[in-house]
Amino acid sequence: MLLYLSYERNKKQWNIRVLILSIVCGIACLLLAFRSKGTVQRGFEPVLFSLPEMSSGEIDVLTYNIAGLPEWISSASTPREASIVSIGQKINSFDLVNIQEDFNYNKFLYQDNRHPYRTPNMGGVPFGDGLTTLSTYPIIAFERVAWNDCRGADCLTPKGFSYARVQLAKDVFLDVYNVHATAQDDVAATQARKGNLRQLASYIEEHSMCQAVLLMGDFNAHYAFEREWIKAFQERVGVIDSWVLLQNEGAFPEVVKDFKAKPALSVTDDCESIDKIFFRNNDNLLLNPTGYRVEQELFQNESGQPLSDHCAISLTLSWQRVK
Repeated sequence: MLLYLSYERNKKQWNIRVLILSIVCGIACLLLAFRSKGTVQRGFEPVLFSLPEMSSGEIDVLTYNIAGLPEWISSASTPREASIVSIGQKINSFDLVNIQEDFNYNKFLYQDNRHPYRTPNMGGVPFGDGLTTLSTYPIIAFERVAWNDCRGADCLTPKGFSYARVQLAKDVFLDVYNVHATAQDDVAATQARKGNLRQLASYIEEHSMCQAVLLMGDFNAHYAFEREWIKAFQERVGVIDSWVLLQNEGAFPEVVKDFKAKPALSVTDDCESIDKIFFRNNDNLLLNPTGYRVEQELFQNESGQPLSDHCAISLTLSWQRVK
């Protein structure tokens, strides 16, 4: 029987962090006047690159929440500057990386990173959304979208999702989404998260109709929790959960009454993570996942401590151009 792990909610520590963050951000938020719900920010003007013609290939992708809140309110156990410099180095071996919580240490993430295509950072708390995409392939278009719905501390930053169109080869394109959904499991939070996924689904239907899609990020959701909408979301947009397909024999975990999440850092290849990787084929591009991995050992410091409060999730995808 497989276990389905996520966060163990330490309410006391969470409430203290929320209180401190709220006080600090309150002053800055006065400058913002109102949170810009649903705001779209474009990072690149569409540009096509002269790439070689290819009929197939393989990419290694990764999603990682790097716990980039200021160190004094971060729930990660290791020093943030040194840890995020190390993360920036270690992700060099992956072709396409989605990062969440890239708030206050972006310059350290980029310090020793070698990806030629990297999205510009929006800034620290409370101005940034924490979403960063790094790629060895050209990013030819990019947008950020803030959630319309939020809950608690998540309302202190313009959290949401980003969209990037990535060019893998001549006339071969992949729509890549980076997601950080509303956290916590109370009724208000799960309703906000449902709103997040509905908003994301509508955007995908409008902007990625008939396109191949790679969807990675921190969904803060697990199938075993009865109030989640994550299964209905993926059915609506036609994406496939790589963990369900490769590690759970294609079966969704059943809903568990009174489900209690366990520590995210306890996740293994055989356990569902709230950090997920979905994909979708189209008539022109077939994606075939061949390797799912929870990258626990790679993202540790010399003392064996995790570099974040999440595990990084990687996937190898082979692709084939059909037409």
